[in-house]
Amino acid sequence: MSHSAGLADYRAALTTPGARGPVLAALIGRLPVAMVGLSLMLYVRNSTGSFATAGLVSAASLIGVAIGSVGQGRLMDRVGPSRPILVTSAVFAVLVATSIVAIEQRATTTVLVLLGFGVGLSEPMIGSASRAMWTRLTPPGRSRGAALAYEAISMEVFFIAGPAISGLLTSAHWPGTGLVVGASCMVGGSVWFALTDTIWRSRPERRGTRATGLQGLLGPLVSPGMRTVCVAAMGFGAVIGFVEIAIPAAATNAGNQPAGGLLLGLLSISSVVFGVAYGVRPWPRAMHLRLPALLAGFALLVALLAIPTSLVWLGVAVLFAGLLVTPQATSHSAALELVAPPETATEAFGWVITSVTIGIALGQLVSGQLVEHVAVWASYLAATVLGLTFAAIVYARRQSVHAITSAPPAHAMAV
Repeated sequence: MSHSAGLADYRAALTTPGARGPVLAALIGRLPVAMVGLSLMLYVRNSTGSFATAGLVSAASLIGVAIGSVGQGRLMDRVGPSRPILVTSAVFAVLVATSIVAIEQRATTTVLVLLGFGVGLSEPMIGSASRAMWTRLTPPGRSRGAALAYEAISMEVFFIAGPAISGLLTSAHWPGTGLVVGASCMVGGSVWFALTDTIWRSRPERRGTRATGLQGLLGPLVSPGMRTVCVAAMGFGAVIGFVEIAIPAAATNAGNQPAGGLLLGLLSISSVVFGVAYGVRPWPRAMHLRLPALLAGFALLVALLAIPTSLVWLGVAVLFAGLLVTPQATSHSAALELVAPPETATEAFGWVITSVTIGIALGQLVSGQLVEHVAVWASYLAATVLGLTFAAIVYARRQSVHAITSAPPAHAMAV
């Protein structure tokens, strides 16, 4: 069964008793989600003068986030969110401080890469905990759907604001300013979130005997539908990865390098605007069809980026391509309500984050080679081909989601 979310549903969800404190804390804690890694990379680049070293540190941080999102999610599902968030916040603060000292002391590349990995691994996964919170605070249906849509839309806003703030702060007198501000917001917001009464009193769901062996190792991935959602998320991330490299490259080739960041901002802006409207009347209604349709549509829209011959028209094409970004993020989150066991809600979202992260890394890797050795337009077209391939795989696996949505358990409800 499917439900759309109107503006009244967004208001009802955000004013749910017990939600105000965690929502405000999460706003501060999640603002630097796209800021910490970028600030670290820019700081290393400014201090070492090496793009290669900065790239290695950034990649290590990304790998750390991918691993940490799943590990922290599983721990939160077992012991509750507060203690893991408080511990990881402390470790994260120490590792950021150590990284600053190492960068200032001109430490070796190996040390910087290891610290970058640790920073990513220990980033407190407040986003996963915040999403899981709504499954406890709101009943299945429209208000929960609005809450999950809010999570996806707010994340897009953070992805717009974070890099812009990071760029401004990094260009200040000291290049480590962005990293310090971003890490401080993340630690402060996460600690506040963990200590709010709603989160502190939260206890993990315990349903039946905990799985052991291979089933226990895989966690929510034992569900075929969960694996299908991860494939969709990975395909989405891969297309994003292509675009994140190709658009700045197009701006650089046009002799206007700063326009690259502005164009990426347009992608997120159109995504947020349309994401709110899409939440009111999502299409396709059935989740098993929505996942492949949105991914295929996004891949085809990205092909439009290969057509423009000027940055102005590229900006117009980017606005169109961004229309289906937030709808996908919202659908991935909503699909977890259907395919993931409720006692693994936090870890399940961690797997989505990991899948998107792996996809982005794959897209950026291939896109960089195509931009360097072929042309920018080739990167856009390759993104379309890869996105359609992933969409075809998701469509072929649609029954793994349809089998659940056609007869959902009591806790499952799509938005």
